[in-house]
Amino acid sequence: MKRIHNVFLIALVIGVASCKFNSTTKEPNVEVEKEEEIDEPIEVEEETVLWTPYNDSLEVAANADHEKERMRYKFIQSKVLDKNVVFQPLYGQVSKFSEDKYQMMRPLVLEQDIPTIQSHVKESKFTYEDLVLFYLYRIYKYELPNESTLNTIIALNPEVLEEARKLDSNSDGKHPVYGMPILLKDNIGTQNMKTTAGAVAFLDNQTDDAFIVERLKEKGALILGKVNLSEWANFLCDCPNGQSAVGGQTLNPYGRRVFDTGGSSAGSGTSTAANYAVAAVGTETSGSILSPSSQNSVVGMKPTIGLLSRTGIVPISSTLDTPGPMTKSVIDNGILMDAMRGFDIKDEESVQADWEERWYAHENSNLKGKRFGVFKALMESDSIYKATVEKIQEAGATIVEFEPMEVEFDGFLSILNIDMKNDLPKYIEASVINKDAVKVTSVRDVADFNSKDSVVRIPYGQVRFDGILADSTTAEELLEIKRSLKLNGRTFFNTVLNENRLDAILSINNYHAGYAAVAEYPALTIPMGYRETGEPVSLTFIAKQFQEGKLYEIGAAFERLTKARKIPVNYRD
Repeated sequence: MKRIHNVFLIALVIGVASCKFNSTTKEPNVEVEKEEEIDEPIEVEEETVLWTPYNDSLEVAANADHEKERMRYKFIQSKVLDKNVVFQPLYGQVSKFSEDKYQMMRPLVLEQDIPTIQSHVKESKFTYEDLVLFYLYRIYKYELPNESTLNTIIALNPEVLEEARKLDSNSDGKHPVYGMPILLKDNIGTQNMKTTAGAVAFLDNQTDDAFIVERLKEKGALILGKVNLSEWANFLCDCPNGQSAVGGQTLNPYGRRVFDTGGSSAGSGTSTAANYAVAAVGTETSGSILSPSSQNSVVGMKPTIGLLSRTGIVPISSTLDTPGPMTKSVIDNGILMDAMRGFDIKDEESVQADWEERWYAHENSNLKGKRFGVFKALMESDSIYKATVEKIQEAGATIVEFEPMEVEFDGFLSILNIDMKNDLPKYIEASVINKDAVKVTSVRDVADFNSKDSVVRIPYGQVRFDGILADSTTAEELLEIKRSLKLNGRTFFNTVLNENRLDAILSINNYHAGYAAVAEYPALTIPMGYRETGEPVSLTFIAKQFQEGKLYEIGAAFERLTKARKIPVNYRD
């Protein structure tokens, strides 16, 4: 990407390939124009169009033969979201942030962890307001041009700069998350931004802050904005990961349209990987933090069910849902996790974890003496996994190879079906403020609403919603399924954990996310390398419930040993 002064000011007014709409026919006319060299900043009026829609048909056609059927897109650009509405409110302030200031801050912020960034603020190298402007600058720089956008930003907090100015530059005695710009998956409730879950039916959904957002704000974190996701947290259709009717198709910064983003917290993964914020928050039911974290080479924690509140988050399953942190480092992950904790009387699964201060920090941990279980099949089939395990063993850990016992997994889908059928109406009743604008009250209502405009609202269909409506599992049957699967999930892990006195089991990406989900066990995924194609791959540590501290101890040592994460090449500037 050619660097020009205030590139985001001109954005696609010049554009490499822009699309203007004929005022008579309303049809897109594609115009290919040559990008001009700009030597001086251009003064642009406040209402100048920052972004213009484009014809994505060539990109869609280019993916028609992708080796992964799930990545054969039907659309990339949202038919619903006008990026001008998202980017114009803060444009006037961001446009005053100079390229020189950005370049000065770049080595101090890019890929740096929270403690390092906090030290720079304390040393007056920049302010929290500057930090917000730095990330906004990057977002405008990469998300406005259609050739570099990841389609990851759905909303920006219009008050974030004002909030940043009010913060004290001295963070002594404050939580480490103080002043840190955080992005949220757009199924997490916020007062001053809509919570869409990526769905047109929820386009105007206005809520209060979710419980975890309240905790973040209490500690001084800055909510920078909302990011795209797999619509309804990937429980709508057999769709590409990271697509939603509202946000369009999220793309992977390590290979736009080449590599899967993972889902459903695709925007949380891609935005963190591209350094659009210090960190992001995702949610998981089964793999939705682990998958996009590993696909985007970031650290993701799926915590024990109940450690983080789900109140104010659009649900799939009150049995299995949990939010979790997605970050560029293990220490940041622990900081964000700690900042979101707290007992929530409204969440019946919530637990009070009175852990000591900095329970998550393990600066001097190592792998010597640790005991890990590794899958024999993965040792034989995955060369990166095998090489990583050998490196861990060389660092002093004991490795136990095992073949997992077979357990029944029948009924898993019914948990999601029946829970969502019951939990979505409860969420709407409890959390939606503007019920006159959100005219749906049930899964049936949403399915009927979608059917009225399938091209825009459900371009990939809604087979999973159809499955919810068709599922006739009774309440008694559901209770037995939940009991059986929880037991089977824990048996799957505990057999080898207990017999060999292991600290954790090592998996790849989200390969065993379903087992961890039903067991309600925590899982921490950390970058371990890249395939020959450049696609990221991660090592996932799974332990028993409420052993997040142990996972952070192990994870910090592993991260120092491997230093595997690399920033995406096209998002380094």
